[in-house]
Amino acid sequence: MKPSRELAKREPEPNAIERPVEMSAPPHSYNYGVDPNAETEVHLLDYWRAVRKRLWLVIGIVVLVTMLAVLYMARKPDIYEAEARVQVDLENNAALVGRTPYVIGPANDPTYFNTQLQILTSPGLLRRVVKTLDLEHNPDFFKSSSTQKRSTWQTVLRMAGIGGEEKDAPTTRPQNELPLRTTVAPASSREDLIEAKQLSRYVGGILGGLKVDPVKETRGYYKETRLIDVSFTHTDPQVAAKVVNAIAETYVFSNLEKKTETNTSTGDFLQKRVAELQQQIRTDEERLVNYAKNNQILSLDASQNTVVERLAGLNKQLLEAENERKSAEAAYKAARAPGAATALVDADEKRIAETESTLAELRQKRAQLLVDATEEAPEVKEVTQQIQELESQVKDLSSRKSVTLLTNLETRYRQAAGREELLKKSFDQQRSETLTQNEAAINYRIIQQEIETNKSLLTNLLQRSKENDVVMAGKPNNISIIDYAIAPDSPIGPNRMRTVFIALFLSVGLGIGFALFLEYLDDTVHSTDEVERLLHLPALAIIPSVGASTRRRLLGGKGALQKLNGNPADNPELLMNVDSRSPLAESYRHLRTSVLLSTAGRAPRSLLVTSSLPGEGKTTTAVNTAISLAQTGASVVIIDADMRRPRLRSIFSLSERAGLSSILSSDLSEAGMLELVDKDEVTGLHLLTSGPIPPNPAELLGSDQMRRLIATLQSNFNHVVVDSPPVSSFTDGVLISSMVDGVLLVVHGGKSSRHIVRRSRQLLQDVGAKIFGVVLNNISLQSHDYYYYQRYYSQRYYDRDVDQQAVAGR
Repeated sequence: MKPSRELAKREPEPNAIERPVEMSAPPHSYNYGVDPNAETEVHLLDYWRAVRKRLWLVIGIVVLVTMLAVLYMARKPDIYEAEARVQVDLENNAALVGRTPYVIGPANDPTYFNTQLQILTSPGLLRRVVKTLDLEHNPDFFKSSSTQKRSTWQTVLRMAGIGGEEKDAPTTRPQNELPLRTTVAPASSREDLIEAKQLSRYVGGILGGLKVDPVKETRGYYKETRLIDVSFTHTDPQVAAKVVNAIAETYVFSNLEKKTETNTSTGDFLQKRVAELQQQIRTDEERLVNYAKNNQILSLDASQNTVVERLAGLNKQLLEAENERKSAEAAYKAARAPGAATALVDADEKRIAETESTLAELRQKRAQLLVDATEEAPEVKEVTQQIQELESQVKDLSSRKSVTLLTNLETRYRQAAGREELLKKSFDQQRSETLTQNEAAINYRIIQQEIETNKSLLTNLLQRSKENDVVMAGKPNNISIIDYAIAPDSPIGPNRMRTVFIALFLSVGLGIGFALFLEYLDDTVHSTDEVERLLHLPALAIIPSVGASTRRRLLGGKGALQKLNGNPADNPELLMNVDSRSPLAESYRHLRTSVLLSTAGRAPRSLLVTSSLPGEGKTTTAVNTAISLAQTGASVVIIDADMRRPRLRSIFSLSERAGLSSILSSDLSEAGMLELVDKDEVTGLHLLTSGPIPPNPAELLGSDQMRRLIATLQSNFNHVVVDSPPVSSFTDGVLISSMVDGVLLVVHGGKSSRHIVRRSRQLLQDVGAKIFGVVLNNISLQSHDYYYYQRYYSQRYYDRDVDQQAVAGR
């Protein structure tokens, strides 16, 4: 081996690890008398250990829950209780008023009294209380009293009896908060489920603080009374008193309503009907006036009816116009006959006659002239011309008179027809108005009759309503209020200290239960007892963990070797870097003793160190075990058989070279094998590194060459320590276990699963491997299971420090 680093020299102080082993003293943890049924047995001591293991967790839960209870109760407001007393007297039969009454009370009918108790807490009654107090519009009902001015800290001091007694005298609340009405609100309608749903929250709030108890006299003997105590608790004393008084008032009023339920229903019906009739009469009267105005009805008297008189006059005029039109039509049609018009004209035309006489004279004169002259004669022509002119005049006069006559007759006819038509329209219009007025008059009289009928019915209903009021006034109420509630001055709760003590005891149980539950969920191995109980294997040694708080002690002794490039803190868990009097060194001396005594007659020559999973400290355990064996003066060789993740070369800072894989992959002689073994001058160990990482480690480790190598090393060294891969992950360790004298199974305390460790043990036992025992690695000495162990070594370090200080003082 190349000495590439400077080695520290070992101090020649007495070291227990270098002393020879007493072969006669067996290790205390090597227990072969393990009960195979102990795994399923649970003792009270196991529960105690589980609780002690998590004692700070239990204490934390107790403190946390208790403090939360203290804060919760300190923040809770004071509770005040107000109480009223109601008397339920004997119920009298209304039919026997004035005579001997028939009584029904608790003495002869307990059902009646119990029924009254249930009525006091019924939701229907409480809904009336909510509406009476108008709680729906008073959000302060669900809030804490604003009069409680103490802080949470002051309440805590009072709970502890330090703050002194402070009189809880609540200030007077304003009168506008939570008012009590002068009258009890009406009950909710049976059909009004929406209102009942809206008020259910407030009803529940009252029920939560309401208590109804019958008063019982117990002076010497048990005796029932007819008294009922009604109490209500609230954070505000004023609210408590008002709610109780409202419940009592509503209960009394409801009982009276029930006794007069029939008369009340009748009275309500009468009042409702009277109001409806009054409204209907007013509406009908207004309708009658509007109807008369819209239909122009002035009077319905026959002597004052102008509409009928006008219709009769129009009827007479229409008959006259119709006759006149018929006469004119007849004359006009007669004049239109052929020649009829001319005859009518000639009979009365004097002028035409004169003209025709003159015409006759002229014709005679012409005839005389024609005797002496011809027609061409001027005088004849002149007379002829005069005759023609007169004939033309006569003809024109006759024709013009006939046309005028026809025109006049036609005009007269049309005038008569037009007058008749106008009169007919007027007659029809007047007739329609007359019919409408007659119908309106009928409706008018119907409305008048309805008004008169409703007025008569209203008079009768008013009379019945007065009679019903008189009957209701004569019915007594058998329930009355004896004592009204007043606002209390001092609270009745909450009982804060009792709640805190209950929380304390419950938190203790919760903490213990949680600790036991975590213990049940914890599947890891923690102690030697668990190892022996679960694996049925002896726990050979307990290797303490090396934390930040203990590294100073582990590295501070004179016997510590300064190695690893001058920085021993790189691997403080190795024996080469720790104080020989440290707990870690003592643990490995104990392991060395257990290993040497693990076989009868002689110490084991070959030893396999393995684990279930990676990271459990098998390599560190193998190196420290080999170092502790070497410190007895024996020649020890350690083989790095973990060819998947080899660490031996990095621990001892060796260079890359041929090693185990080179031997197993070739047919070397014994001399060639021994040439590849290095020696560490500091620890005295002989080292066989893994060499180049092969692609098939399992095949090489299970070969005959591996057996030959172990045999060769056993013949040249006292002890052969083999570091192998985890047996649960790879088969390498299982293969090697059948080639060595024994196996050390390293278990990481608080990390290794019980199931996996049992499986690893089974894998080794299946191939016939001899398991010396279990090395419980990385155990905290601060735990309760190793309290005395840790205390012992702490005392040793204390004594050593005192000695060193004394020496330094000299």
